[in-house]
Amino acid sequence: MMLGMGVAAAPILFALAIYPDSFNLSWNQGRGGFLFALVFLVAELVGLKLAPSMRRLIISIPMAAGVITYLILMESGLQDILASSASEYGVQLVYSWIWMWDFVVMSLFLTAIFVLYFGRRWIRIAPAAPMFLGGSAIILSLDAFFPYDTLGPLQYIVPYLVQANVGLIQLLELGTATARDNIMFLRGDHGPMVLQVFWPSAGVHSVIIYSLVMGAFLLKMNIPPRRKAIYFGLGILGTIIVNMIRIFSLSWYALKVTADPQRWEEFHSVAGEIMFLPWLFAFLFVVMIIETRRMRRIKSSF
Repeated sequence: MMLGMGVAAAPILFALAIYPDSFNLSWNQGRGGFLFALVFLVAELVGLKLAPSMRRLIISIPMAAGVITYLILMESGLQDILASSASEYGVQLVYSWIWMWDFVVMSLFLTAIFVLYFGRRWIRIAPAAPMFLGGSAIILSLDAFFPYDTLGPLQYIVPYLVQANVGLIQLLELGTATARDNIMFLRGDHGPMVLQVFWPSAGVHSVIIYSLVMGAFLLKMNIPPRRKAIYFGLGILGTIIVNMIRIFSLSWYALKVTADPQRWEEFHSVAGEIMFLPWLFAFLFVVMIIETRRMRRIKSSF
């Protein structure tokens, strides 16, 4: 399986080696998500006894080469062509439009590779990486065509999160904070700052990605449906809490560290993934430990 895993990971490793600057952790400004997809890929395939035949392995090599060629083209001018064509398709945010295609291509590639290796069983063997990349592509497409608050259903919950955050700031006496709809008016140690929160910044995208990845993860686990539902619900709750912590940390940064928009934006661009993705991995890891121990107890009882 090591050879198959190497072919599947080759495009990501190539991009990391040749274009490391493109691995920005900001969710809509780079390929940082590829790193987390790589972790999912390795976690699901390492130690797997099921291996593809040599014929299928050979067929997968040109597929990987094709994706690598795509990455080279993207860095050689294709990104500029996509940027110039954005207005023709009604794209509002060009960066999300450009990076969306990387996630679409990589998701399709890994899906095709796993279908080739495992057939229809792939969805129960290694679904997490394609699901994560596909979910990221969906979110980037929504952000590209419906940015800020133009997608009403996803924006609906944001004012409630903003109000809760303002209440927490007031409770902890970190500064002056008021809210109107999705706008926070803050005044802290370094002066005033106004923050407008939209659904991606509120973490709605992370709930969607979590749902896809956790759904795929639970699908492959041989546990009762009731336990799956409990794990899924706990994960949703935890993801919402992590998003609340993210909004609070961004507010705290404006209140206590800096009110300079440029410095604040540097923190904002990475805060979401720094918090959400480690939480996702930690939660999946805990679920695996709990269920592994439970299965051992069941087997020992017979």
